[in-house]
Amino acid sequence: MGNSKIAHTAEKRILIPEEYEHMEYLREIVASYKGHRSELISVLQEAQEKLGYLSKETMTAIAEFLHMSPSAVYSVATFYNQFRFVPPGRHPIKVCLGTACHMASGPLVLEAAERELDIKVGDVTEDLEFSVDRVACVGCCSLAPVVVIGDTFYSRMSALKMEEILVSIKQESMGRDSE
Repeated sequence: MGNSKIAHTAEKRILIPEEYEHMEYLREIVASYKGHRSELISVLQEAQEKLGYLSKETMTAIAEFLHMSPSAVYSVATFYNQFRFVPPGRHPIKVCLGTACHMASGPLVLEAAERELDIKVGDVTEDLEFSVDRVACVGCCSLAPVVVIGDTFYSRMSALKMEEILVSIKQESMGRDSE
């Protein structure tokens, strides 16, 4: 391990390896933790929230902060389907498959997104415009099935509506790129 610098907070000292100093977002995250293994999932969640995914470098830095092996961190992160390991597309798509959405044809909506974009769940399109993920619940059960694209919620979705929305977003993106 390389040299380390100590970041001081009001009540604790946090060891930050020098090779991760450029990861300012990580410094901000770990400043609120004590460096206990029990904090792993919370630290991973915050890192993903800031970055949009968990890079190998981020997981390695977290492992050092929590005094764990990188493989142990990776093992925990891959166990939970909430974590992603590739950057999300510019238009991240989350298809709800909670009970209400599942019963209201959520799987067909997901299939339509995969078909229209020619990718599978967890993937990103070649142009990095779209990524597709399934989520357990978005909390809008009475509007099922629900899809979230970026920060926009779409309710009472169908396979046809999913395709129409994606075609519209693709056209907007192409128009913006040609300007």
